[in-house]
Amino acid sequence: MRLTRFTDYALRTLIYVGVRSPHLCSIQQVAERYNVPQSHLTKIVHELGRKGYLETVRGRGGGMRLGREANQINLGQVVRDLEPDFNIVECFGPAKDNCCIEPVCSLGPILEEALEQFFKVLDRHTLEDLLASKRLLAELLAIPADNA
Repeated sequence: MRLTRFTDYALRTLIYVGVRSPHLCSIQQVAERYNVPQSHLTKIVHELGRKGYLETVRGRGGGMRLGREANQINLGQVVRDLEPDFNIVECFGPAKDNCCIEPVCSLGPILEEALEQFFKVLDRHTLEDLLASKRLLAELLAIPADNA
């Protein structure tokens, strides 16, 4: 299984914003630090805001901050909210009848169980867990100490 870049960048954005919390930060700052196109990040921030993970402040001096406490942002839910589907193999999707062994194949149930375990692990963690090394993260993200 592989997460889309959208979800990857969204999780990294939440980490950056979480390190900066409660200070506002800009899309430009995050884009520059992670070397991600600002236009792509704008879409991600919009979606994170729409889902309540970020609060965005418009206008001069605006920016973004966490929309809820880091311990209230569940990683499993973030991934579910942002990924378009979890069709690991063809038989998970709508075109199930394309495989001649589908009636007796045990691969589907095994992969389904693996996906359930993947989410069980993610569901045990929040953004707060990712921010456990906040000082070191601030250093690595080049965030000044007074903003971390």
